[in-house]
Amino acid sequence: MVRSLFNFFLFSSVYISLCAVMMIWQTNQLLDLEYDQTTFYLFVFFSTICSYNFHWYLTPNTYSGSERLHWGDRHRNMMLVFFVIGMLGAIYFFWQLRAHWLAVSGSVVLTFLYSAPKIPHPTFRWLSKIAIGKTLFLTGVWTYVTTLLPALVANTPFRESVVLLVVHRFALIYAICILFDYRDLESDKKEGIRTLITYLDEPMLNKLYYFSLLLAAIFAGLMGPFISFPAVITLMIPVLITALLTRKAQHSHADYLYYFVLDGLMALSAVIHFLILLA
Repeated sequence: MVRSLFNFFLFSSVYISLCAVMMIWQTNQLLDLEYDQTTFYLFVFFSTICSYNFHWYLTPNTYSGSERLHWGDRHRNMMLVFFVIGMLGAIYFFWQLRAHWLAVSGSVVLTFLYSAPKIPHPTFRWLSKIAIGKTLFLTGVWTYVTTLLPALVANTPFRESVVLLVVHRFALIYAICILFDYRDLESDKKEGIRTLITYLDEPMLNKLYYFSLLLAAIFAGLMGPFISFPAVITLMIPVLITALLTRKAQHSHADYLYYFVLDGLMALSAVIHFLILLA
């Protein structure tokens, strides 16, 4: 029963939706943003539920080793229900944020572009031919929604601290996405989706991966003048853990490693930050 509940929490995309909310909470804390935060949290939560269940509903169970694909195959109706609930919630809270419709619409477009290649129609399948598209779309939408969009909604997008945090988040998420590309190599080839790992040779890809981690660490350090020292450390911790997990991630297809640990690393600094404030 415990495993079933955990699989529901993880594979229904409730977990990744909470990760998104935590990352936005940390953005608000680090950048001292003032706006209707609760409405924005709920918009992102329901939007993430909607987009991820839409994505996985369109993903066929063709790779028998995946626990997540098996779960999705058994719970397709549930994913459809979550997609509808998420869509309705997202529309409702989007209306509450309509004063910022242009900035918020950017997140909708980016999210759609990530899943669009899975739609069985020629109009969308061409997106799968774009080199490194999947990685950039996913990194872009996570960085935009969790870091830049809150600053845009709060009408403070061009401060130095915003730029530094955006680059830090982008670099960390990009490195994590490269690890997912390693894992998805065979499935992407079968679906005709071009990613970094199918476009670059392995030495060049490793250089790009470690450069992204280095960039994430450097820009976390550059946040020093704007945030407390413990906050800087919280930004550094997931960068270090990601580096330490590199070899294991490159040689493992374990769903729990990717969808719980690696996805969770995006929000780990936020969780640690929250615990520090509680202490």
